[in-house]
Amino acid sequence: MLPDSFYQILTYTIITALLIGVLLLAAWWLGAKRTSPKKGSAYESGVIPSSSARLAWPVPFYLVAIFFIIFDVEAAFVFTWAVAWDALGMAGVIQISVFIVILAVGLIWLWLKGGLDWGPLNDRKRRSHV
Repeated sequence: MLPDSFYQILTYTIITALLIGVLLLAAWWLGAKRTSPKKGSAYESGVIPSSSARLAWPVPFYLVAIFFIIFDVEAAFVFTWAVAWDALGMAGVIQISVFIVILAVGLIWLWLKGGLDWGPLNDRKRRSHV
């Protein structure tokens, strides 16, 4: 026999899924179907776009962006751990230490691979290897 809380969560999930489905169908059915080149163009605060919105960014830029997101999430986890550190005890200290060591190893790997070098020094390194 399942607990009552399971049925409450199941009911909530089903009602939420049905509501989402009904709203999506209503938007599709009631929404305007007219398309035009003006509707399909990019909107830049009322300014007519002068070029393509797709820009080529260097690969190290994406590496730094991804690692920024990872370490931003790390900060959220460490903050929540710090709020409950007294309730977690020594097991919590060990777990957060392992977590930080794993992320530090990732940062060291990124640094050794040159993912953080995307300035003028990086250009000199590339020229010296050519």
